[in-house]
Amino acid sequence: MKIIGITGGVGSGKSMVLEYLHERYGVPVIQADLVGHEVMEPGFPAYDRIRSEFGDGILDADGRIDRKKLGGIVFADQARLQILNSIIHPEVKTEILRRLRTYEEEGYVYAAVEAALFLEENYGAFCDETWYIDTSEEIRRKRLKESRGYTDGRIDQILRAQLGREEYLARCQVVIENNGTARELKDRIDKRMRQ
Repeated sequence: MKIIGITGGVGSGKSMVLEYLHERYGVPVIQADLVGHEVMEPGFPAYDRIRSEFGDGILDADGRIDRKKLGGIVFADQARLQILNSIIHPEVKTEILRRLRTYEEEGYVYAAVEAALFLEENYGAFCDETWYIDTSEEIRRKRLKESRGYTDGRIDQILRAQLGREEYLARCQVVIENNGTARELKDRIDKRMRQ
């Protein structure tokens, strides 16, 4: 089974790529952020460790971790954020690898993995190739304003926190340009899938 890693800056169109791979080619898609939410649910080891580290004040009425409360703690304190990441990231990787094994056993030819911190957390280590979705900052800004209602200040803050284009280009094997129409993007994906 060929594992395709998908990465790129915020607003680059990663979701469109994943959606098309799934719809057109039947590729199972794993999004690390969603897996991160799942491993924080009761019954997963991360849940107990997070609860032990941050206390019951982060729980909602149902005993689940309230990500908004937890976010309020960790985004105000870099050290606490690192602790949370040290709990969640290994659990996310373990769960992703478990799912990939299942997909392979089920006979899938491809699988796709997307992560916001793909390069930073070395997700490429278990991918056969990594696709960088390359989109101009101008288009990304426009998308973030239209789709998420972000202000220029919020966008500036996010972009400063992310890797620069040069880093992606240096570390990814495939570049999928996404500055045009949805059809053009799909054509580029089709071309890559035929290689």
